[in-house]
Amino acid sequence: MAHRFDPSLLREYDMRGVVGATLGDADAYAVGRSFGSLIRRASGSKIAVGYDGRLSSQALEAALVRGLNDSGVDALRIGLGPTPMLYYAEMVAGVDGGIQITGSHNPADHNGFKLVFQHRPFFGADIQALAAMAAAGDWEEGAGLDESIDIMDRYVARLLERFDGGAFRIGWDAGNGAAGPVVEKLTQLLPGEHHLLFTDIDGHFPNHHPDPTEERNLADLKALVLDKKLDFGVAFDGDGDRIGVIDGQGRVIWGDQLLGIFVELVLKDAPGATIIADVKASRALFDRVAELGGQPLMWKTGHSLIKSKMKQTDSPLAGEMTGHIFFADEYYGYDDGLYAAVRLIRAATALGRSLTALRDAMPTLINTPELRFPVEESRKFAVIEEVLARLRAEGADMADVDGVRVRSPDGWWLLRASNTQDMLTARAESISQAGLDRLIHQLDSQLGRSGVRR
Repeated sequence: MAHRFDPSLLREYDMRGVVGATLGDADAYAVGRSFGSLIRRASGSKIAVGYDGRLSSQALEAALVRGLNDSGVDALRIGLGPTPMLYYAEMVAGVDGGIQITGSHNPADHNGFKLVFQHRPFFGADIQALAAMAAAGDWEEGAGLDESIDIMDRYVARLLERFDGGAFRIGWDAGNGAAGPVVEKLTQLLPGEHHLLFTDIDGHFPNHHPDPTEERNLADLKALVLDKKLDFGVAFDGDGDRIGVIDGQGRVIWGDQLLGIFVELVLKDAPGATIIADVKASRALFDRVAELGGQPLMWKTGHSLIKSKMKQTDSPLAGEMTGHIFFADEYYGYDDGLYAAVRLIRAATALGRSLTALRDAMPTLINTPELRFPVEESRKFAVIEEVLARLRAEGADMADVDGVRVRSPDGWWLLRASNTQDMLTARAESISQAGLDRLIHQLDSQLGRSGVRR
């Protein structure tokens, strides 16, 4: 019995769709059946499965497990929790792969799958091959077993391993996402004073959308930190693999700025190491890595792409502007917002300065947040190619590792196609407002020439 996925479900670094439109239980079954078949053909026999707090996640999980079992693979069900808890289970629970059912930070009616194959990310050509298997009905047959375990306490204990941080007064906003129960357990074990927001899991997301890269979603956390005069605040996305941070004055510390804090300590332990950041990261970060003796490497946006590059380059630390922070230093090299929060407490302690003081010391640059604008799925990559062709013809100073990043003496601008949504994303940064205005004008001009308005 073959199955064809809607092509829009097949993203570059995971699978995402709209429940009831491009994603349903039959898709989840086919993912389980195909992935299970691949695992069996690689001499594996057991896969860990977890799910987030979206309204559709439990039904998709049940269908996925049926597909795994029918391919002859055992399912180790870890239940409701954040994506990094699934990654942790995949590393330590004696399994051959893992699947998390999650819509991450996408709208409430979206959902999808993040996959791990024998401790490595499963993405790009892997996902296309899985779809081809499903379309051909090229599946193994069998009767796998189904076992449930509770791994949350073990995961929380791992987050706190080697903890050497001090006592801070911290606000925590779980955004009604899957990280809530872990935040509750974690803060009971940490020193200091902890104020929690929205830790009950609710797939309606009644308070704010769980995406800390949108500053408006941090309003409740900012109010809490300022009202109670806390040291800083942390927030998580819907599946807990990304972190958002604000300092004691309510200023956002973006993902690339967090890397700038972490890198000083990581490079002390691993001098000369490669530190990876995505194409959206500030030039100030790459300069900081070089100044501290590390090897800065700009790479493509996307959690699977960065994890894969870390393994290739033996990098101890990587990150994205959007708050995915990857520690291979003392950890497993996957993105874990909760572990990043623990490491932030440890870093502030080791550096002997408040997060507010660390933010004050950062270079003064004027930049946009990540700008997102909708575009037809069929046009988004074509627009990038058109812009690249024009800029090459003009001899622009640019990098094309992921979209286009145009450099000038006083700053840069970036345009790339989102791999998870029907959007183009852009960002610009300069040492002056006049420079930023000029760069944004360049960006808008290029978009306009391809028929897109920002």
